Amino acid sequence: MCPGSVTAVVDIEAAIGYVVARGDVVERARLARIRTGAAPAEEVLAVAEAGQLPAGGWPAYVEGETASVDATCFRLGELDDLGALGRSAARRALDWLAARQLPEGGWEEDAALADTAPEWARPGDPEAGFYLTASAAFWLSVAGLDARAAGPLDARVGGAYAGVVHGAALSLAARLNPDGSWPSFLAAGWLSAAVLFRQEMYQESARIQVALAERIGDMAPTNVAWLAATLRRVGVDPQDWVLVRARRRLAETQRSDGGWESADGHQFDVHATLTAIRACR
Repeated sequence: MCPGSVTAVVDIEAAIGYVVARGDVVERARLARIRTGAAPAEEVLAVAEAGQLPAGGWPAYVEGETASVDATCFRLGELDDLGALGRSAARRALDWLAARQLPEGGWEEDAALADTAPEWARPGDPEAGFYLTASAAFWLSVAGLDARAAGPLDARVGGAYAGVVHGAALSLAARLNPDGSWPSFLAAGWLSAAVLFRQEMYQESARIQVALAERIGDMAPTNVAWLAATLRRVGVDPQDWVLVRARRRLAETQRSDGGWESADGHQFDVHATLTAIRACR
């Protein structure tokens, strides 16, 4: 059981059963790795890594010819669950992300994606740029040491990408408001808080976390799970009050079938449930 409050706890066994019953081969392998550390089969990894473009990123759509920062970060999240961030595909993706950083420390999508990108990844939009910067910096922060074969050995946060990550953190911190709010989409809050936490910019990260905690009661379960899993991934104490609130919210919103509803549609319910399990592991 995952502690949430005296009266509400997440039913992890039911959540596991939901993923086993409804997940595809990659999702079930992600579950096994999260639960027991079991290494996925090579054919499962091949499916998870499929579609990577020669430059190193993944496109937003099947058969797409332009790599997407947003899509690449999503794939890295799946590969993280599979313990595959040290493999060649992830290292190439991380190298591609690092090379895409703009001079001021941020990221934005390729202009070729302007007609198809969702609002949170629209090229040239400052709010989208903040979100993409937080997302790319997060994955470069947590995966850098796994990817050290792609660059010189460096024990700092981000490993081979330490300088890239530090520049991104400064860019994010410079745009925060005094009350901890951020000029972007909701998810950019917990991603930037995680990046700043790993950079030991604790005051800036804490201000964001306070703002997030105040909004948890109104968040969709998908977002609560993503928030908690992100902060756990960078080492925020599971007994920190923002994570305790998040677990309580997950307990309150878990369905009777063991899963959680995704705000992106029912086809992503298993992904949302996997994220909740990771948040409570």
